Amino acid sequence: MNAPLRSAAVIGAGFGGLALAIRLQSAGVQTTLFEARDKPGGRAYVYQDQGFTFDAGPTVITDPSALEELFQLSGRRMADYVELLPVAPFYRLCWEDGSHFDYANDQAALDAQIAARNPADVEGYRRFLAYSRAVFAEGYLKLGTVPFLNFRSMVQAGPQLAKLSAWRSVYGMVSRFIRDEQLRQAFSFHSLLVGGNPFATSSIYALIHALEREWGVWFPRGGTGALVRGLVRLFEDLGGTLRLSAPVQRIEVEGGRARALRVDGQRLAFDQVASNADVVHTYERLLGHVPRGAQEAARLKGKRFSMSLFVIHFGLSRPQPQLAHHTVCFGPRYRELIQDIFHGSALADDFSLYLHAPCITDPSLAPPGCSSHYVLAPVPHLGNAALDWSVEGPRLRDRILAYLEQRYMPNLRRDLVTSRIFTPADFRDELGAHLGSAFSLEPVLTQSAWFRPHNRDDAIPNLYIVGAGTHPGAGVPGVVGSAKATAGLMLEGGQ
Repeated sequence: MNAPLRSAAVIGAGFGGLALAIRLQSAGVQTTLFEARDKPGGRAYVYQDQGFTFDAGPTVITDPSALEELFQLSGRRMADYVELLPVAPFYRLCWEDGSHFDYANDQAALDAQIAARNPADVEGYRRFLAYSRAVFAEGYLKLGTVPFLNFRSMVQAGPQLAKLSAWRSVYGMVSRFIRDEQLRQAFSFHSLLVGGNPFATSSIYALIHALEREWGVWFPRGGTGALVRGLVRLFEDLGGTLRLSAPVQRIEVEGGRARALRVDGQRLAFDQVASNADVVHTYERLLGHVPRGAQEAARLKGKRFSMSLFVIHFGLSRPQPQLAHHTVCFGPRYRELIQDIFHGSALADDFSLYLHAPCITDPSLAPPGCSSHYVLAPVPHLGNAALDWSVEGPRLRDRILAYLEQRYMPNLRRDLVTSRIFTPADFRDELGAHLGSAFSLEPVLTQSAWFRPHNRDDAIPNLYIVGAGTHPGAGVPGVVGSAKATAGLMLEGGQ
């Protein structure tokens, strides 16, 4: 019989760390959450400037049920902590020829837009949606929160994954059903939201489309930061402890087990330890002093990592009612640009953008009569393109703002009140992300499920991993799902 778990430490207060800490605390485990930065949220950090609120990270909430479950564990209601607002359309997809596609949870509206492009693709889309729902049921509902700790568990899932053609790419699978090239882009770009190349990522990730059709796309009133604050309040209401500005220097291992954390020179003992920090950072920096840490860090560094992002947060002195909440601005190239982003050694001359206009849904994120935004461009990680971002960042910012002004936001630079940039170097330095990768390991089939770092370490039985670097992967539903898988293992009491 395992001894009852009395205390746990979670390193990193991103969505994965917060969700795990809530699950442990809800189960009666005294949990302390350590965050190196001055605010919780991890990639979902919040900046405030001159009355503007800028969400730094994820702004697309697609599985509210996974979040609601965190509150229901203790008999609470999410609505008492945070309000989720529906976003419609889910996304507006725009191309340089001036055409656009409003991707919404409205079958008739989708059919009409698809038929206007290629009538044969209406039936093709229906078949793609059926496929997406099949992989959603198998890959997300069944396997998304199941830890793959041994190869046997992968083999057992194998026949169904094979039946769903998991070896195909997302773009390849979409192309089996849809002929129009812009529609192929519209239904394959989703894998980029979790760090995946649509031409290399397993078609299992087509499930994101069905997930959005199932539950919709949502945005928290007050921004993603309001959702983070709601989760922190829940954790603290349950009796958990959050320590901010408390970087963990190392995980102390004795007798083959994680025994304590070294924080601000103090040794703090815990029964179990989980890390929501970057996986390479966890093994190299926090465990590099023991053979297991050094070996695993070296192994992980040989893996393929997702691209990075270049982000501009900016506030304008006037509203932008012509925009949708979420806009994807496709550049002149798709396949070739994605090749440059994932494998190129320099910045491409062109770019594709995601433009966030949250005041369309919630005007409170900017002063009256103003609007807050961010725009991001996927770019190569530092291992592929070792750029000097102190030079390239301002240049790319100016190019992107000029492009947005020309095509989407007239007089943008005249109306600009404030702006800041976040570069791959910032992902590395502020978030500890290996190579400045924005989404940890690239979600190709050979780096998914059992092939991803495991939710429980293979050699240190009371050390656990949560977040984008473990199963099932990046994205808010992914990291919240990883917390469910990891919590289940921790609550078994370890070994």
